[in-house]
Amino acid sequence: MKLKDYIEEIPDFPVKGILFKDISPLLANFEAMNYVKTSFIDIIKSYNVDYIAGIDARGFLFSTLLADALGVGSFMIRKEGKLPGKVMTKEYNLEYGTSKMSIKKNINLKNKNTILVDDLLATGGTLKCAEDLINITGGNVLFSLAVIELTNLNGYKNLNSKVYSLVKYDD
Repeated sequence: MKLKDYIEEIPDFPVKGILFKDISPLLANFEAMNYVKTSFIDIIKSYNVDYIAGIDARGFLFSTLLADALGVGSFMIRKEGKLPGKVMTKEYNLEYGTSKMSIKKNINLKNKNTILVDDLLATGGTLKCAEDLINITGGNVLFSLAVIELTNLNGYKNLNSKVYSLVKYDD
């Protein structure tokens, strides 16, 4: 399946100069969505996994599907101020600014194997922040999954773990 056929490019979003990769058409198509799910499961199935973590907000769309299919837990890593209760927060850099991500403190990640899921790997700032949050809690990030990778930004170099992506863009 050609997943690029289900990804729309939106110029100057969220800021001028960014060519946004919109996965809305992919999400609206059962076959494309199922392809993403089964492709990710094929990568994961040989690992001992305790959790699938979804990155705010489009990573959630995939992480819960994967966790359900694999019979493991799922949790959210969200932008600052979006999770209730006690959280741990860390700042990170984006290709167009800075942001902060949070994780709930009451999730026991000590010595647990986690896979991170996001829709897009660009500079690697978001996934690196998520890795750091999990490592601080004593958890272990096995690897990250991304639907899309912008290869010219070399975001994978900023990560401590391997990343698997399904669609690669060089521009």
